[in-house]
Amino acid sequence: MQQLPAPTALAALLPPVVFDLAGRFVQAGHEISLVGGPVRDLFLGRVSPDLDFTTSADPGQTLAAVAGWADATWEVGRAFGTIALRKGDHTIEVTTYRADAYDQDSRKPAVAFGSSLRDDLFRRDFTMNAMALRLPALELVDPFGGFEDLRDGVLRTPGLPATSFSDDPLRMMRAARFASQLGVDVAGDVRSAMGDMADRIRIISAERVRDELVKLVCGADPRSGIDLLVDSGLADRVLPEVSALRLEVDEHHRHKDVYQHSLQVLEQAATLETGPDGEVPGPDFVLRFAALLHDVGKPATRRFEPSGSVTFRHHDAIGAKLVKKRMRALRFDNDTIKAVARLVELHMRFYGYGDAGWSDSAVRRYVTDAGPLLQRLHRLTRSDVTTRNKRKADRLAFAYDDLERRIDELAEREEMDSMRPDLDGEAIMAILGLAPGPIVGRAYRFLLELRLDRGPLGAEAAEAELRRWWAEQPESRAKDTP
Repeated sequence: MQQLPAPTALAALLPPVVFDLAGRFVQAGHEISLVGGPVRDLFLGRVSPDLDFTTSADPGQTLAAVAGWADATWEVGRAFGTIALRKGDHTIEVTTYRADAYDQDSRKPAVAFGSSLRDDLFRRDFTMNAMALRLPALELVDPFGGFEDLRDGVLRTPGLPATSFSDDPLRMMRAARFASQLGVDVAGDVRSAMGDMADRIRIISAERVRDELVKLVCGADPRSGIDLLVDSGLADRVLPEVSALRLEVDEHHRHKDVYQHSLQVLEQAATLETGPDGEVPGPDFVLRFAALLHDVGKPATRRFEPSGSVTFRHHDAIGAKLVKKRMRALRFDNDTIKAVARLVELHMRFYGYGDAGWSDSAVRRYVTDAGPLLQRLHRLTRSDVTTRNKRKADRLAFAYDDLERRIDELAEREEMDSMRPDLDGEAIMAILGLAPGPIVGRAYRFLLELRLDRGPLGAEAAEAELRRWWAEQPESRAKDTP
């Protein structure tokens, strides 16, 4: 992107609905412009799935302009000047020119409608998002040099960064997210302001922080975004476990830089994601976040041994607990929390396989414990090898190749993807004459352990083992007592 595209080139990228909408507003005597992210994306050669417009019309005038044309309208954001509408497959937001004033103790602006497109652009987060295309002529309105900044790959604010971040602290998270998504450099004054204003992120809801973090982790260059969070001090407030990975390494007790190792594992895991039809379609947040956090238990478990070595015993289990706690604080859903924590808990399970090998029983347990996360666990474990020792790296890769081969062989023979006992709960109750309850669950777990240890038994052998187990249970003896 060296020069400004011609209006005809931009028009060819935009769907006709943009000009249909513009015609209705112009006919009614109102200004209307495509604004923000959709304009930025056009200059990057892509059409944003969201179409955002700004207008001189107030919300009532907007509704009048689209009456009879829009398939549906929503007024949820009317108090903030926004009317949402649907036309065909397109979801559109039209917002009245704004001139917000912020409360220092709240992210919510005191809404004041404006009369100037320039003033509306000045209140936006970054210059590359403070551009508008005045419709229908597609005239670029760029008072703060957003096109040049986008072309040069630099993230700047329209006004003073400290003022912008004080007004809306979430913009600091967005700066890190854009560094990841767009591969842009963050201007020095923006970085400095992020460091100075980092503590104001505490007034932002956990849900909003979480959403920006997910977008950052799923970006094209998550390492740069995480680095910016850590260097600015934002990570100390929103993801302190990652900041804590920067362990001091003294001259007597050498070990790899855990923080840099974690970022490398994140990068390597992202390269192992698949296309949309693959086993782990990218970008996969669960895999990437587990890769970033897999060693967060190390700071709490670091021990200096008399021999001069450093150990991190049980950092996988401790790390899983820390992951759950942090993700709950960030208001992640339970399924995502469980998945990321489980991968962190299991990421060390493989080590030792190459030295001693595993029985079929151990392989079955590995697969069963991973469950639906197995393909992600494969990728996390492979990504966790960052050693520069080629012989060691080759040995670990060979061992994991062998483990995957054995998993595939057992899966062919034993249907490991649906590992279950040879008898289900209904059969257990029928054989033992039991009603539903805890005893049935214990019996089921007993048969599952047998299945893991010995492979498929068949219904007849499983029934014999079940009856033998039942005869040893106190409930069985109590049942036989007169």
